[in-house]
Amino acid sequence: MAELKAGDTAPDFEATSDSGETVKLSDLRGKRVVVYFYPKDNTTGCTQQACAFRDAYPEIIEKNAVVLGVSPDSARSHTGFKSKYDLPFTLLVDADHAVAEKYDVWREKSMYGRKYMGILRSHFVIDEQGKIVDAVYNVKASESAKKAVASL
Repeated sequence: MAELKAGDTAPDFEATSDSGETVKLSDLRGKRVVVYFYPKDNTTGCTQQACAFRDAYPEIIEKNAVVLGVSPDSARSHTGFKSKYDLPFTLLVDADHAVAEKYDVWREKSMYGRKYMGILRSHFVIDEQGKIVDAVYNVKASESAKKAVASL
């Protein structure tokens, strides 16, 4: 699968949120959307990324945008993560990595010489019509929110 880029139509998806509700990307047309992918709740980099989006959230809301965080973790894990770090945005369950595959962020990774499949930390800024404005693959946790907000 080819990486998505600015100008592409954002792949639609449907996923269960941390609160058990179904979220469909196409239902958010008319708003800007930041979809960010992260490997795992409560890990150092993922917490840093989530807290940066939390801290930027007032500015994101001012720009008529919403944030959706996506990882393979369960709704229960997401609920605890949100509560622990006071995250004001929705986290989506992607246990079967179907959403990650649509965005080409389910990739082979390597740690200590061991290869495995996992989430490539990335974010996508989507405009009101569902077009990608910015696609950043393999983004640093410390830079994701700042770059996404700059693209809004």
